[in-house]
Amino acid sequence: MLQIVFNEISAAELSHLPANVQFQLLDALNIRPDELSEAALTKRFGVLDRGGKKFFRCRAGDYRVYFAPGENMIRIHRVLHKNTLGDFLYRSNLTSTAEEDASLAQSKNFWQLIDEGAKTLKIA
Repeated sequence: MLQIVFNEISAAELSHLPANVQFQLLDALNIRPDELSEAALTKRFGVLDRGGKKFFRCRAGDYRVYFAPGENMIRIHRVLHKNTLGDFLYRSNLTSTAEEDASLAQSKNFWQLIDEGAKTLKIA
């Protein structure tokens, strides 16, 4: 069984959502231990690359969960409403998921959000 680990920011973002949305997000992240390989995750989720470190994007309704796999765990870095990136995507005039992922990977503002969450990650 996989453990899902939230940093303080992503836990706060999740806690502000209605319970049904929280369950929807967790259901979308239903990943089995045998699906933790990069190839399996890439088939199922969006991929963002930063200096060789890969983050994955899970879409669930109006929300996006940005995460990275660990050993028998999934580390949740951010939980964002789709409209928080909507203006960026609109300005970028993106049309496909691959283009969206590549453009996000180049965005300094996006990585600042991820880094901010990573600083609060505490694994027991």
